[in-house]
Amino acid sequence: MIHVKTNIERPTADAVSRLAKFSSATIHEAQGRKGALSSKIKPIDRSMSFCGPATTVSCAPRDNLMLQVAIHYAVPGDVVLVSAGEFAEAGTFGDVLGNAMKAKGLAAMVTDSGVRDTQDLIELGLPVFSGSISIKGTVKETIGPINHPVIFGDEIIYPGDILRGDADGVVVVRRDEVEEVIRLSQERDDAERELISLYKAGGTTIELCNLTEVLKTKGLLVEDAQ
Repeated sequence: MIHVKTNIERPTADAVSRLAKFSSATIHEAQGRKGALSSKIKPIDRSMSFCGPATTVSCAPRDNLMLQVAIHYAVPGDVVLVSAGEFAEAGTFGDVLGNAMKAKGLAAMVTDSGVRDTQDLIELGLPVFSGSISIKGTVKETIGPINHPVIFGDEIIYPGDILRGDADGVVVVRRDEVEEVIRLSQERDDAERELISLYKAGGTTIELCNLTEVLKTKGLLVEDAQ
């Protein structure tokens, strides 16, 4: 088996930029309520946000050898996605590797394991999303695959898939579906803006969400006003 695949297909920078306009939740809903990674994966700071193609890497628990290899082979704009068995008690990534990623122009770091040096990483300005925060150290022992499909956060991620992360979580979009997802996300965003404007104009939830017949069918009883 070739451990490191370097010839992966990525979406265009323009497609990534256009998808990045939408929130993770909007994209998740727009593409049929799919692609949401586990809610355990959260940013170390709520202001962090990113969008970019995945460089995927599998690491043994409490071992960050292949993470360092992945950073070497990733290209500017990539999101390094580390599947490490959801092992929480390890600080597999910190400020030193964060600076290495920032210097290369990588978009973000996402791991189902732990990270540390979080204050320094926040000040560095590199988006970091993780399953935990842990100060415990790691080893560099185990060879593993880079840019092969991985299971991460209850989803399968293929190299080159687009990851969009913000304060609410992370969603994955298949590279060959990105244009359709952008279109659907724009439609959803437009519809929600219109709904908000109608609420501000005095519309009610039952009226605007077309709930009258639904509630009648379900037998909702409301006390008469005095």
